[in-house]
Amino acid sequence: MTEHIVKMESIAPGTCVVRDTASRKGRTRAVAPGTTASRYLHYGRIILDARDQPLTFGTGEFETVLICLGGTATIAAERQTFSLDKYDSLYVPRSAEMTVTPGPAGCDLAEIAAPVAKSHPVQFVRFADVQQDPGLHFTAGGPSALRDLNVLVGKNVEAGRIMAGVTFSQPGNWTSWPPHEHAAMLEEAYLYVDMPKPAFGVQLVYTNSHEPELATIVHEGDIVLMPQGYHPNVAAPGGPINFIWMMAANVEDEDRKYGVVNVHPDFAALGSGLDKGKSARP
Repeated sequence: MTEHIVKMESIAPGTCVVRDTASRKGRTRAVAPGTTASRYLHYGRIILDARDQPLTFGTGEFETVLICLGGTATIAAERQTFSLDKYDSLYVPRSAEMTVTPGPAGCDLAEIAAPVAKSHPVQFVRFADVQQDPGLHFTAGGPSALRDLNVLVGKNVEAGRIMAGVTFSQPGNWTSWPPHEHAAMLEEAYLYVDMPKPAFGVQLVYTNSHEPELATIVHEGDIVLMPQGYHPNVAAPGGPINFIWMMAANVEDEDRKYGVVNVHPDFAALGSGLDKGKSARP
């Protein structure tokens, strides 16, 4: 294995929390290296009304994943056309061009990107297919920490850095429990979705469990970055904490492994609960 040194970004509210990322129409960017605590991960939103003109843009040096969060969209890329419904996803390689056409109710897409050297084919993932695959859709956690995990872009998609999925919690439950971290291989961010007010959650990110560096209330549309540290969260009573999780591997290809985590020593006996989604690669 090639040795590599990862420069860890610090955990701080000013660079790890971005509020209300769905507040603007069009194509926007909320997470990027330099302005937030990410090294490779980029995140933005594409929100179009039904009458808006199609949006065309290039991926440049970035592999890109689009996840439909609302409405519907037709995406043309690499001489192919795909129709995205809620939680469907599309992987588009670097050096490609795509056109997003909103559906009759408009569209709301999460755009996740990371720089890569290699090019992989366009790949479309239907959420309905993920739900039928026990290696991509499974439950984790026990009482007070039960959640429904959906791996949208993992071992099912050929990619260089990006992995992504969606997690749904039970009302008032913890998720990302037991606390785990994976900063030596992967940086991560949580985008909170489908949490209509007054639902909210509390997100922790910390390396010292006695003095957490970050403890913040989160609402739908907020995003929290985890450049390092443990990152459990909890829903307020009566509502869920649901989120799109997105990861970028530190080393292209080599570090792109889902479920390889370090559980906090105090809870190591519980295991991670992520084994079903692990990559088949060693």
